[in-house]
Amino acid sequence: MPNNKLKEKVEALTRVVGQMLKDLQQIDSLARGTLTAFQLHIGEKEWKKVLKELQDKELEAQEKDNEQDKKLEL
Repeated sequence: MPNNKLKEKVEALTRVVGQMLKDLQQIDSLARGTLTAFQLHIGEKEWKKVLKELQDKELEAQEKDNEQDKKLEL
């Protein structure tokens, strides 16, 4: 009897994970479509400017994390 319940729980969890993966794929598709629409809306020059700003912010965040890591090591 306990094996049967365990099997049912594993199957239920498998279904839940499968549904979560489907949902994630839908969200990914929606995000990509939204990003493409935004790129087309603002134009190539403005998109490159936004992309550059995001890259700069990412570099700043990485540098800040590295500084905090160094402080923790001391």
